[in-house]
Amino acid sequence: MFFRSLNLSALNRIHQKFDLRGYEINELAAIAAANENMAEIVNTTITEPLASDKKFDLTFTKGVLIHINPEKLNAVYENLYTLSNRYIMVCEYYNPSPVAIEYRGHQDRLFKRDFAGELIEKYNLRLLDYGFNYHRDPYFTNDDKIGRASCR
Repeated sequence: MFFRSLNLSALNRIHQKFDLRGYEINELAAIAAANENMAEIVNTTITEPLASDKKFDLTFTKGVLIHINPEKLNAVYENLYTLSNRYIMVCEYYNPSPVAIEYRGHQDRLFKRDFAGELIEKYNLRLLDYGFNYHRDPYFTNDDKIGRASCR
């Protein structure tokens, strides 16, 4: 099995001196990411309070919130907000109202909603930018359903 932190790799390629921290629930993926020596990797779940010993200019999720049980979303939102001293970015499936989608034959494993809107309302944030990934983009080949929003 091969694990690679593509998000951390992308940030590291932009600037190797970024102070990066990643949270990974999968122990093998956390070990693999730590071995890449580009970020501090913490093997834990983001549905529990995370140590806020340090704040970062940017906190973000990409394809993570869609798999969090809606009952635990507020804890994750709190972590994103508490660890950020400037920006929060979410790159997740979007739907104007919450909906659960069958995922690989399972129920209650994938959820679409307005994650950014919920963060904006909960913490009185300001929307800075939004968009979506396009399936024809040669560099980031996701489908058109993944939305992105940046808040402050």
